[in-house]
Amino acid sequence: MSPDRKLVVLLDVDNTLLDNDRFGEDLGDHIEEAFGADQRARYWAIYGKIRDEYGYADYLAALQLFRAGLDDDPDLLQMSKFLLEYPFAERVFPKALEAIAYLKTFSAPAVLSDGDIVFQPRKVQRAGLWDAVEGRVMIYLHKEQMLDSVQRHYPAEHYAMVDDKPRLLAKMKAVMGDKLTTIFVRQGHYALEADMSTIEPKPDVTIERIGDLLALDRTAFTKVA
Repeated sequence: MSPDRKLVVLLDVDNTLLDNDRFGEDLGDHIEEAFGADQRARYWAIYGKIRDEYGYADYLAALQLFRAGLDDDPDLLQMSKFLLEYPFAERVFPKALEAIAYLKTFSAPAVLSDGDIVFQPRKVQRAGLWDAVEGRVMIYLHKEQMLDSVQRHYPAEHYAMVDDKPRLLAKMKAVMGDKLTTIFVRQGHYALEADMSTIEPKPDVTIERIGDLLALDRTAFTKVA
């Protein structure tokens, strides 16, 4: 086992490495400008219903359903361009790429994200994150249910998971136990709305922003409560 594979650091994408809340605001603004405020609300209602039913974000599936009643609107076809060509590189959080480069000095950083099979990989690529982790990218419908697969693809003595969703970190910790260090990044709407008093087990490490990884030494990524 090579030294870097003794420790694999798993990195979430949305609101961990890049500002997905800002993307959502831009998408909503674009819909409102093209179709009006009511249609903006309708799109997000469709999106929310899909997310509640399937448990992950699917912007393209929501757009497919959103088209009902708008097929004769020329602006509708521009929506695919907006989504697929969105400048995600501009939404990468400050020092996120520097943090990945730092992690490479003592571990094998890899992206582990939830999402659909088309838009989420596109997002990771356009943000420059795919290249930053040298192609170590895993995208599942529910990543907390795929931990055996993660360990099979990237075997290691220890893992760390960096994520903005403390409840998801708790689910992963419950499965992997002391083999996993959970690092909570207090960014994005999930993190800010989290009621930490009801979450068990609590994250092993908490940081305020992704750039704070630069201040942690290797031992922090193997810490367990």
